Amino acid sequence: MNKLEIQQRVLQNGKPLDLDKFEWDEKTTTFSTNECNLVLDFANINNCIFKTNSGCFFKTGSDCTFNTGSDCTFKTGSGCSFETDSYCVFYTSNNCTFRTSYNCVFKTGYFCSFNTGSDCTFKTESNCSFKTGSDCTFNTGYFCSFNTGSDCTFKTGSGCKFL
Repeated sequence: MNKLEIQQRVLQNGKPLDLDKFEWDEKTTTFSTNECNLVLDFANINNCIFKTNSGCFFKTGSDCTFNTGSDCTFKTGSGCSFETDSYCVFYTSNNCTFRTSYNCVFKTGYFCSFNTGSDCTFKTESNCSFKTGSDCTFNTGYFCSFNTGSDCTFKTGSGCKFL
């Protein structure tokens, strides 16, 4: 896809983002901008890299990488990596990695890893590992491990151990 085609997939205030406000590298499929409050519709497009500011909504395919500011919402396929600030919401499929700040909500498939700050809520399937700050709530499936701070609540499947 060229930059004009990408422009039609990125909206700000309901209009395509000006061409001079973002970069698109066709070889690496990397989208980058300093703009906030974007809607990025890359549905069914895989292997993209996104570098944005805050307040963005992403809809993508699989195997994407995100490096964003705060207040972002992600709806993705599997195999994605996220490095974000706080107040983000994630709806993903499987095999995702998250590195975030605080006040994030996750609803994922299985084989996910989380490294977060505090005040996070997790709803996952199986084979997940968590390293978090305090005030976290977990609702998980099987084969999960936790390394947390204080004031955490767990609702788990069978075979869980607390040490």
